[in-house]
Amino acid sequence: MSDFKFKFQMYKHLQENIPNIYSEAKKAADEIGIPKDLRGKFGLTGAISGCHGMPHKEVREAMDEASTKVISNKILDEEVREIIKDVYGDEYDGVAINTCEGALWVSFDVLATPPLTGRGDNYRARYIIPYEKHLHHHGGYGRPFPGKYKDIFADRGNTAGELGFYGKRQNNLDTIIVPLEGAKYDCHGIKYHPTVQLTNVEPESSIKKIANIAEKQATMLTAFTSLGYDTPGYGYKIKAEDGSPLLQKLIGSLAKEYNVPYIVDNAWGIPFIGTDLRKTNADLMLYSMDKASGAPTVGLIIGKEELLVPIRRALGVHGDRWGTGTSHGKAAYVTVDPGKEGLVGLIAALKVLRDKPERIKKPVDELYQIVKEEFSQINPKLRNEFDISKSYNSGAVEINYEKSWREEGSRIPIFSIEDMYSGTNIFQSGTGQMGIISTIAYDGNIFISPGLGTTDNDGNLIEERARWAIQGMVRLIEITCKYAGIM
Repeated sequence: MSDFKFKFQMYKHLQENIPNIYSEAKKAADEIGIPKDLRGKFGLTGAISGCHGMPHKEVREAMDEASTKVISNKILDEEVREIIKDVYGDEYDGVAINTCEGALWVSFDVLATPPLTGRGDNYRARYIIPYEKHLHHHGGYGRPFPGKYKDIFADRGNTAGELGFYGKRQNNLDTIIVPLEGAKYDCHGIKYHPTVQLTNVEPESSIKKIANIAEKQATMLTAFTSLGYDTPGYGYKIKAEDGSPLLQKLIGSLAKEYNVPYIVDNAWGIPFIGTDLRKTNADLMLYSMDKASGAPTVGLIIGKEELLVPIRRALGVHGDRWGTGTSHGKAAYVTVDPGKEGLVGLIAALKVLRDKPERIKKPVDELYQIVKEEFSQINPKLRNEFDISKSYNSGAVEINYEKSWREEGSRIPIFSIEDMYSGTNIFQSGTGQMGIISTIAYDGNIFISPGLGTTDNDGNLIEERARWAIQGMVRLIEITCKYAGIM
């Protein structure tokens, strides 16, 4: 356990010693044996927006071949729809978009905001979101309620255009934020803020709380939303009998009762292989296909046909006004058109996911074993503080250490998402000192995956590089814990 009386003192000490931690991290890279010519060219994941992984070879080949061909986007749009329907059934549909954030914007604006036309003032609409990780993505499209959350995104991202994240808020739309039962929101980090710790979330008591709030907001309730992930650190440890995350399934059922859509942000998710929207009662599931699915930079919306009609219309692809099945015309959101190359790459990636799921699962299985092996070698004082799990939904391995803050735990530093945005998350910026490109590592949760210099052209895991990356993470945790007074 740390020698500091109060945790803010520990984080102050870490801040003062960042130069020393970074210096030791650089030396550790040499001790591990990471080649100098590889540093900065491989990392813990290819699924973060700042540094994408490599597309599947089939995707690269398809895009290269299509680059010199004349292909109507209408044809490509129909092929995307055919593949989705082939897997999920004819009652589901899909549409491509330039990014997952674009998909979120369109989905909330089309399905959750009040109408702009008609006499009189607009009513205020609202959607409900559990207080979970990555809240600023799918929870940033309305004004937060209760008021204590109104500045919850103030320090996230870059500020411009009506104060950055505040500018995402849609017309007369509110976001009702509901803390989850069993979760912890204790303050941590050098940039000291509440952190979202979800390994002990209780789905059934949480849905009762959400349902109670929904009843109070019923007259203006227009949607529910959540992440689509499936690991303990994201609050989805408890599964239903069909293997789907129980909390998501319950939220989907509640949305049906209120006849409003359940919009699921599954940015770091994989269609066909991961969370099945049919099992969770989701109406829409949104993907960032360049994160974990091996596609180029492109987003994807999959959902029930009834709701895809207005979304496809907003994107200008749902037919011309004189009566055609598909189109490529002007509409409210042509600004997020993915273009021919994005469509071609998306189609090739979806075919890989549909026909060769082992391409995703095999390297995840191998990476999971490497993570287990390397973390079993960590300093004995820390060895029992980690819960390690794998996710086919995200093609990733989760390393969670929330339990280190139990009464008898060693108290491994937890960095807030505000630390990530301010550059003071040592578990992220520290790996860069080793020449290892960082991954998502905040709120007591580290999410890693193959794909960024750790796989070959056929998608096979390069074990040596993967081990270097994990060994670097292990050493960085040890170094940081030393300065935190734990070791």
